[in-house]
Amino acid sequence: MIKNYIKIAWRNLIRNRAFTAINIVGLALGLATCLLIGLFVINELSYDRYNEKADRIVRVVFKGTMNDEQMREANVMPPVAQTLKADYPEVLEATRLRSGGTPRITYGDKTFKEDAFAYVDSNFFQVFTLPLIKGDARTALVQPNTVVITSKVARKYFGDTDPMGKVLTFKESQATYTVTGVINKVPANSHFHKDIFASMASLPESREPNWLVSSYFTYLVLPEGYDYRLLEAKLPKVVETHLGAALEKMTGMSMADFQKQGNNLGLYLQPLTDIHLYSDLVPQSEMEPGGDIRYVYLFGAVALFMLLLACINFMNLSTAGASKRAKEVGIRKVMGSEKSRLVGQFLVESILLTGLSLVLGLGVATLVLPFFNDLSGKELNLDLLQTPSTLVGLILFGLLVGILAGSYPAFFLSSYKPISILKGGTTGRVASRGSIGLRSSLVVFQFCISIILIIGTTVVFRQLRYIQDTKLGYDKEQVVVLEGTWALGQNEEVLRQQLVRDSRVINASRSGFLPAGSDRSGILTVFPQGNEGKLTRLAYFGVDYQYVPTLGMKVVSGRNFSPSFPTDSAGVIINEAAAKHFGWQDNAIGQILTHPGMPGSPDRGKTYHVVGVVKDFHYRSLHEKIAPMVMALGDNSGSIIIKTKVQDMAGLVANLKEQWEAFRTEEPFQYSFLDETYWAAYEAEIRTGRILAIFAGLTIFVACLGLFGLVKFATEQRVKEIGVRKVLGASVASIVTLLSIDFLKLVLIALVIATPVAWYAMDLWLQDFAYKTSLSWWMVVVAVVVTVAIALLTISFQSIRAALVNPVKSLKSE
Repeated sequence: MIKNYIKIAWRNLIRNRAFTAINIVGLALGLATCLLIGLFVINELSYDRYNEKADRIVRVVFKGTMNDEQMREANVMPPVAQTLKADYPEVLEATRLRSGGTPRITYGDKTFKEDAFAYVDSNFFQVFTLPLIKGDARTALVQPNTVVITSKVARKYFGDTDPMGKVLTFKESQATYTVTGVINKVPANSHFHKDIFASMASLPESREPNWLVSSYFTYLVLPEGYDYRLLEAKLPKVVETHLGAALEKMTGMSMADFQKQGNNLGLYLQPLTDIHLYSDLVPQSEMEPGGDIRYVYLFGAVALFMLLLACINFMNLSTAGASKRAKEVGIRKVMGSEKSRLVGQFLVESILLTGLSLVLGLGVATLVLPFFNDLSGKELNLDLLQTPSTLVGLILFGLLVGILAGSYPAFFLSSYKPISILKGGTTGRVASRGSIGLRSSLVVFQFCISIILIIGTTVVFRQLRYIQDTKLGYDKEQVVVLEGTWALGQNEEVLRQQLVRDSRVINASRSGFLPAGSDRSGILTVFPQGNEGKLTRLAYFGVDYQYVPTLGMKVVSGRNFSPSFPTDSAGVIINEAAAKHFGWQDNAIGQILTHPGMPGSPDRGKTYHVVGVVKDFHYRSLHEKIAPMVMALGDNSGSIIIKTKVQDMAGLVANLKEQWEAFRTEEPFQYSFLDETYWAAYEAEIRTGRILAIFAGLTIFVACLGLFGLVKFATEQRVKEIGVRKVLGASVASIVTLLSIDFLKLVLIALVIATPVAWYAMDLWLQDFAYKTSLSWWMVVVAVVVTVAIALLTISFQSIRAALVNPVKSLKSE
C-alpha cells in the first residue's frame, strides 16, 4: 500500500513539475531559514550553561542612584566576595575575576601582547567548569605569581614542549609567573573569554578593604534549589555596614543622611545564565558585549513565521492544482476508494515533498551557514545534526511539517463529491466559498508578516542613518588613532611633535581616552565646594592641551587648557551636562570642585577650578543620555589621536608605521580610525538590520509564491467565465483588472492589520535609544508601495497569461 502511494505520489510530482519545483523551493527556504535561526537561538540560550553549577551561580552587581546619576555596574568592590562568604552560610563558594589589561609577555626570544589576561581567585576553576588538562584545579593558583593558560597560548609560547613549570616574564613589571595549569579553552558560549589566568594572590590591591572602588567581577555558588532572592534581600545590611562606613569616612555623611537626599546604593544578584541575554547593566562595565533576549524573540519569531509561510504556501499551491485532480478523485471514489485512503495518498505526497524540501533545505543551510556566521558574528556549525537524537528529531520534524502542510489539501481534495465532478463540476464542494475564504485569510497572514518586516527593516536602517547623521559634538572623520603609544615613554610627546610637522596632519593629541567605541573614561568623584550633599561621580578624561582642538570640540564658555596658565594643572573643563547638573548654568567658570578622597590619601580634599565648558558631545553610545563629565590635564598616555587632511590615507599610515618602528619599542604598530571605532558600538543594530532585510526579502518571496498559487487557483476556476467575457468583447486589461482587484484587496487588508502592529513593535525597539529617529508616515508608504508593487507583479503575470488564452480552448468542452 505504502509503496503504491509513493509510486503514485512520485508520478504526480513529476507530472506537475512547475508546482513541484515552486513547492519544494518555498518549503526548502522556510526549513533552511528555520534551521539557521534555530542554531542561532540555541546558541544564544546556551550561554554559560556549560558550567555544571550554572543554575547555582550568581554574580554580584552594583546598582544605585547618586545625585540623579544612574549606576549599573557589573563589577564590585574587592572585599565583597570574602565578606559574603564569611557572613552568610548559604554562600558555599565566592570567587573573583579582575581584567588584567594587555601586558607584554616574554618567554625566551618570544614576546607577545596578550589582550585576554585576568587575575582570578584560587578556587576559580572549582566554581567554573573549565577542566584542567594539566595541573590540579584546587592548587594551581594558590601561590602568588602562578598562571593557568589555554592550550592555544601554550603552543604559542612553548610549541610541543610541556608548559608545566615554565616561567613567563611580564615586560612592564619584570614580574615572573610560573605555569601551573593548562585548560583547553573557554567555550565560545561564555560571557567571558580569557587565555591567561593569573593568581589573585599576585595582586596586592585585591586584599585591600576598599569599599569605594569597583573593579572585581564576583561570583557566588549557592545551595541547590536555593532562591537567590532570599540572599539578595539581606544585602542592604552589608551595604549599610561596610559601604556606609566607607562613605562616611570619605564625606563625613552617614548612609542615612545620604539616602535622605534621594540617593541609593546597593548590591544585587544576577543569575549566571541571565548575564548574556537579560543584563540591564551599563555595557561598558561588562567584560564583553552581551546579547539581547529581544533579538532572540525577534529572530525566533521570524523563523517560526517563515516556516508557517512556507506551509501556507504549500497549502495554497496544492489546492490551486485541485481542479486538475478533481476527476481523478471522482473516479477513485466511484471505484470504491475510501476517504481515508485518499487522505493517506495526499499525505504521502505531502510528506514526500517535505522530505525533498528538507534535503534541499539542509543543503541550502550548509551553503549559507558561513555567510550567516559572518552576518550574525557567530561560529555556528551543523555538528549538532550528526548526533542520533538530533537526526531522529529532524526526521520527526520533517514528518510533522509534512502532515501539517499537507493536512488541509488532503482533506480538501478527498472531500470532492464524485457525482458533481463527473457531471462536469470542478470541486463538487458546497463549502468551496469557505475554502477560498480560508486561503484568502492565509494570504492576508503571509503579507501581514512581510509588511511588518518591511516596516521593521525600514525603521532599523532609518535609526542607523540617524546615528550616522547625528552631530556628535566632535569630529570623527579622517581621525587616525595610533594605539599603544604609552610604550614610547617620554618619546610619546616627541612622536606627537613629529606628526604635527607633517603637512598632511592638522593636529595631534596624546590621550588614551576616546569619545567613540567602548567607554574608556575613568571616574572622578567630586562635589561643589561647600556642598558635600552634591557628591557626584563624573566620567573623567585625561587629556593634553591639543585634545579639544584635535577633535573639533566647541568651547562654549571659558577657554581651553593652555601652557600659558600654570594653574591649569589643577584646572578642569566640564561639559554642559555637568554645568547643568551642579546648577551653574552660565556661571561655571571659576567654580571649585572638591575630591573628597579617603583619609590618609594624598588626593583627599584636592580641588579643581573650572576653566572651560565644552558643548555636550556623545562620549558614550546614543543608547545613553549625555552624562556629566570632566576633562583634566594628565593621565593622558596611551594613544595619539591624529586629525588628518589627506586623500592618500594608506600613504600616511605607511609613514606612521615607519616613524613608529624607528623608536624600536617592541610594541606592535597598531592603529584604528575613529569613525570605524564609533560604528563598532552599533554592531548589534547593523547586524539586526541586515538580517531583517534578508528575511524580509525571503518572506515576501514565499508570500508571493502563495499569492501566485491563489491567483492560479482562481483563474482555473474562472477559465470559462474569462472565455465568455472575451467572446463578448472584454479586453485583456479589463480581465486582468477583474482578476487582480480581489487579491489587491487582500494585500490592503494585510496593510491595515500589519501597520499598527509594526508601528507598536518598532516604537518599543526605539525606546532603547536615548537619541532616536521618529516614526514617520512615509515608512508606512514605503511598505505599501513595495508590497503592492510586488503583489501586482505576481498577480499580473498569471492574470495576463489567463487573459491571453484563446477562448476557443476554454469553451470547446461546452
